[in-house]
Amino acid sequence: MRVDPPLLLAPMEDVTALPMRLIAKRIGGPGLMFTEFVSAMAVHHGAKKTLKKLWVDPLERPLGIQIFGGEPDVMVETARLCEEAGADLVDINMGCWVPKVCKTGSGAALLKDPDRAEEIVRAVARAVRVPVTVKVRAGWDWSLFAAPELALRFQDAGAQMITLHARFAKQGFEGEADWRLICEMRKAVRVPLIGNGDVKSPEDARRMIDETGCDGVMVGRAAISNPWGLRSIRCGLTGEPDPGPPALAERVEVALEHARAMVEYERRADPSSDAAQVEARAIRALRGQLPMYIKGEPGAAALRQRITLCDSVAELEDILLGFAGQAKT
Repeated sequence: MRVDPPLLLAPMEDVTALPMRLIAKRIGGPGLMFTEFVSAMAVHHGAKKTLKKLWVDPLERPLGIQIFGGEPDVMVETARLCEEAGADLVDINMGCWVPKVCKTGSGAALLKDPDRAEEIVRAVARAVRVPVTVKVRAGWDWSLFAAPELALRFQDAGAQMITLHARFAKQGFEGEADWRLICEMRKAVRVPLIGNGDVKSPEDARRMIDETGCDGVMVGRAAISNPWGLRSIRCGLTGEPDPGPPALAERVEVALEHARAMVEYERRADPSSDAAQVEARAIRALRGQLPMYIKGEPGAAALRQRITLCDSVAELEDILLGFAGQAKT
């Protein structure tokens, strides 16, 4: 698989659902994107809320489905379903530090159990034909920089790409990412290495590649409700002319596109439920993202609560279109 440009959209729970990815691909143009985190155990038990995360649209490819779990056989079962669903690669999450994930022995908790972590990578790599990749943190905490040793074991077990978020699991998103950790991993592995952590601009992306030798950069939080930021980073990496930031009218238009697409996504997942309830659930699922489309505009902060309390597209249209109209006049 060729990843071009060398810009990846990170997997983010409650963010990188299908509607968001399609917008990110159309405007930002990353070379590779990832789904939300997919719980292997939830897939095993047939949870509808999780199974919809396996939907793949041809327009968003190449796409990686990221899975997490602590049981090799369950991870293998889920990886095969991801392949059947159309995933271009299967990514194994060993970086999520959230307690409800780690307490199951999944995510970053596997950094403390390298034998089990290697067993999972080897089993999944043998079970599917698509590439298997791994996303890790630098280690569980500052006492153990485990990433280079783990990456070597994963490489030998069949992983074809490693992504390093250059923070320790205990840090969460606190502090600055230490890109020197990416340099150390670059010395250790032969497979493509992706750097992740604090890439917010074209200058950050280029500097990460130049300073660490990584093969590409992964952008996460900076891309939330900001596909134009992805576009700017892409242009910086490829040498394309950057159209610059969007006007307020475009941001509002895309915010509404995102909301409408999310409603259709939820209706497809739950066609038998009351349409108004499904619409309300879809809009509420975006309550943390929709206000960010207009962040920084005069008066936007005052609208945040109104947007987060919305439960219909019509209400959201009244708020955002009215705000854009007032700003224009």
